Amino acid sequence: MGGVIGYITNYIAIRMLFRPHQAKYFMGIHVPFTPGIIPKEKCRIATSIGKAVSENLMNREVLERSLLSQEMLDKMGSAIDEFIVTQSHNQETIEQFAAHYLSQEDITAMRSNVTSGIVKMITAKLQNSQLGDNIARLATEHALEKTRNSLAGRLGAEVIVQTLAQPIEKVLAKHINEILQNNSQHMVEGLVQDQSTQLMGLKMSELTTGREEQVAQIKNGIQSAYRVIITEHLPRILQDINISAIIEQRINEMDMNEAEAIILDVMKKELRAVVWLGALLGTIMGTITSFF
Repeated sequence: MGGVIGYITNYIAIRMLFRPHQAKYFMGIHVPFTPGIIPKEKCRIATSIGKAVSENLMNREVLERSLLSQEMLDKMGSAIDEFIVTQSHNQETIEQFAAHYLSQEDITAMRSNVTSGIVKMITAKLQNSQLGDNIARLATEHALEKTRNSLAGRLGAEVIVQTLAQPIEKVLAKHINEILQNNSQHMVEGLVQDQSTQLMGLKMSELTTGREEQVAQIKNGIQSAYRVIITEHLPRILQDINISAIIEQRINEMDMNEAEAIILDVMKKELRAVVWLGALLGTIMGTITSFF
C-alpha cells in the first residue's frame, strides 16, 4: 500500500506541474493549486530561461569559442574547397548560376547598380586627372621621335617641330581634357557594360580553371572576413538579435499543450524515474512501519 501511495502521489504531483492549464473555480471560489505551477509561472519561467540561455549558454565567449574553433574553421575550408571543385566542372554561366539564388529582376538591378557605381568612379577619376596633359605630352614626344628619325629631321625639320611642340602640346591637352569632360561618362559606360556582359557570360568553370593562386587568395579572404565578423561584430549582432527576448517571446507564445509535450518528451525518462522512486520509497516506508 505504501508503494502504491508513493507511486500515485508522485504521478499526481508531476501532472500538477502542468495541469490544469487554467484556474478552476467551484461555486465562485478559486480551487487551490490551479492552474498548474508551470502555467501559473509561465511568464517568469520564460524570462528566467531567456536570461539564462543568453548569459550562460549563448553568450559572446561561448559563441566565439565555438565559431572560431579549429574544427569550425576546418569545416569552412572544406566547404570552400568542395564548392570550388564543384564549380570547376560547372558549365553554367555566372548569370545562370546566380539565377538559382536570385530572381532575374534582382540580377538585373545588381548589374545596373554595380555598373553605375564603376562608371561614376572611373568617370570622376578621368575628369579630375591630368590624363589630357599626359596624352598630349606623349603625343608630342612621339612626334619629335618620329621626326628625329626621319629624312625631314635630318634636313632640319626637328628644330621647327621642337619650337612648335610646347604650344601644340598645350592646345592638344586642352582639347583632350574637354573631350574627357564631355564624353568620358558615355565612353566608360559602354566599355563597362561590355565587360559586364562578358563577365556574366563566363562559365563558372572558367573562373577557377588556371586561376589557382587567385582562388587561394579568395579562400583566404573569405576566412579572414569570417574571423573579423566574429571577433569584431559578434557583440553587436548578439545585441541586435537579443536572444533573451526571442526565447522569452517564443515561450510565452507557446500553447501549454505544446510546452507540456516538449518538456515531457525531453524529461520523460527522468520524470518516470521520479514516479517509480516514489513507489520505492513508499514501499520501504510501508515495510518499515509494518514492523511497529
